[in-house]
Formats: sequence, structure tokens, C-alpha cells
Amino acid sequence: GASAGPGAQEQPPGPGAFDLGTQSGRWAAFQERHRLSCEEAARLLLDAYEYRGLVKHTGGCHCGAVRFEVWASADLHVFNCNCSICTKKQNRHFIVPASRFKLLKGADNLTTYTFNTHCAQHTFCKTCGVQSFYTPRSNPDGYGIAPHCLDDGTVQSIVTEDINGKEWEKAVKEHKSIRDMSKP
Repeated sequence: GASAGPGAQEQPPGPGAFDLGTQSGRWAAFQERHRLSCEEAARLLLDAYEYRGLVKHTGGCHCGAVRFEVWASADLHVFNCNCSICTKKQNRHFIVPASRFKLLKGADNLTTYTFNTHCAQHTFCKTCGVQSFYTPRSNPDGYGIAPHCLDDGTVQSIVTEDINGKEWEKAVKEHKSIRDMSKP
């Protein structure tokens, strides 16, 4: 039989395994110092790299049944739409890609209202009625987040832009960047 001698090649690590090389000691010390599992430490590293320049905001509805996290700038670009539903709900929102939004709890406590084209998914808490986020018609591949439903401490500034939702098709067609706001 063949035995692994000095010239034998090592097998590459299996799926999900990786060789940290000279960083192994640093990685282990980091995990221990911060009391993190390997997965938690990896998540921190990936978040720091993938969401560079962004901050993690958390938020939710009034009663706390619905909670989420969203990676976005500390300086928010908020839309103030005058369409029929946004006017009645005072729905001011900023838009993020779906990949930057995570529902932490409350999926079973959400209900959805749609009307007209049924593209926008107006989600809200069944208990308190607050819409802390929704899927906008302009960006069905992203989320519109209500800045007033974010927890304190992560928003640096808010710039508000009026959008003429009463003439939705025209406004979205003429806007230079709204459709790109849900792209990663």
C-alpha cells in the first residue's frame, strides 16, 4: 500500500473549512476575548467587509412584536411621497436592497395590504398596526424602511426628498436613482 511520505500532498480542507495560516492564533484569541463562536466571529468579519461604510440599524413596530435589522448609511435619504396611501399613513421611508434587511422576529405577526396594481406590499403589525417597513412598488426587490421606527443612536442625519406619488409612473420614470436604491 501507498503511505504518505514527505512528498505527499495534503488534502484541501473540506467544504466550509478554511486554513487561517499565520492568523490562526489571532482568530482564536479574538473569539475567546469576545466570547464568540466561530460562526459569530465570521459573521462580524463578513458584515464589516460587505457593509463597509454602512451601519447596522435596528428597529420595529410599537408593541415590539416585529423587529428587524437593516444595514444602511448613518445619513439617510428619505422619500416623502404624496400618493394616496403614503399621505394617509405619513409613510416616509428610505430604500435598501433586500440583502441588507433581516426580519429578526414577528413574521407571523405581520399582515399585508395591497391595492390598485398590488405591487407594493404594505406590511404592518397585526397587534399595534405600525408599518415599520414594506416592499415599495418602485423597488419590489428591496424594502422601504420607516426611519421613525429605528432605535435611537445610529442615525446621523436625514435628508428628505419629496416624491410626486400622485403621478407615480411619471415621477419614477423621471427620477434618476430611485430604482437603483434596491440594488446591492
